[in-house]
Amino acid sequence: MVNIAVLVSGGGTNLQALMDKIQNGTVTNGKIAVVIASNDKAYAIQRAKDNNIPCKVISRKSFGSSEEFDQAMVEVCQSYHIQLVVLAGYLSMLGKQFVSAYENRILNIHPSLIPSFCGKGYYGIVPHQKALEYGVKITGATVHFIDFEYDSGPIVLQKSVEVKEDDTPETLQKRVMEQAEWEILPTAVKLFCEGKLKVAGRKVSILP
Repeated sequence: MVNIAVLVSGGGTNLQALMDKIQNGTVTNGKIAVVIASNDKAYAIQRAKDNNIPCKVISRKSFGSSEEFDQAMVEVCQSYHIQLVVLAGYLSMLGKQFVSAYENRILNIHPSLIPSFCGKGYYGIVPHQKALEYGVKITGATVHFIDFEYDSGPIVLQKSVEVKEDDTPETLQKRVMEQAEWEILPTAVKLFCEGKLKVAGRKVSILP
């Protein structure tokens, strides 16, 4: 059984999607051992409590340096024997110590088809605003492994979503979550927990 830490900053809808897939047996070889929130206002904390999952609040602002923050994150994950870290709407930047400690074991969900509409500042509603401004016909979501830059690690899964003529950033955000994010994040976690992801450079292969 793979011990999973889910890192959150807001409402926790992707956390909920993952919990649902674990509870209904879709994800069978992993369990969420701890939820780590970047702030104590995140509604995701309540979702964790409702499912009897331990929750820790570790705020970057509470530490004098990024190194101290990183060390605290590593220590919490080690205390729960974490083997996979999942970023589910997590907005704090993880440092080199943490990323190195969990190399190719940190999955992130991003609300666009990387390399479009991604990078520093592209979170929340912004990728959807930019997609509509650009006039793309297709957008979607991407699950990728984390490296030392924003949204730049090896891509695991992508799913496209049609952009409609009357879309607003909010309607597009909702449809991308429902049709793409909530589907491919649990799928990527399932594949990892079953040992079916192989990383070679930038390429991620899905093993049979």
